[in-house]
Amino acid sequence: MPDDLKTTLTDSIDEASWEWLLPHVKRDAVLMVSDDLDLVEVGYAIASDQVQLVQTWIESQLIHKPFAEQISNWNGQPQIRFQALIIQPFVLVQPIP
Repeated sequence: MPDDLKTTLTDSIDEASWEWLLPHVKRDAVLMVSDDLDLVEVGYAIASDQVQLVQTWIESQLIHKPFAEQISNWNGQPQIRFQALIIQPFVLVQPIP
């Protein structure tokens, strides 16, 4: 079963523009995922209620809500793209370099 969920999550990753993410940022639902972490692994941990692991990532700031400075920078760079994965009620994102 876990492999099925990981496959589903992998297939669910999409590319998103900053403009598309803005409404989700405004409702406080976007979580930034560090480049050090795999988007699918983070999505899987959240979807499968791995609270300790997720809490560790939050404490280490490997996942966090976008900082005001990041939002300001991205408002000035509307062409920026993100890898995005929806894990209700969150949208997990990583900027594409």
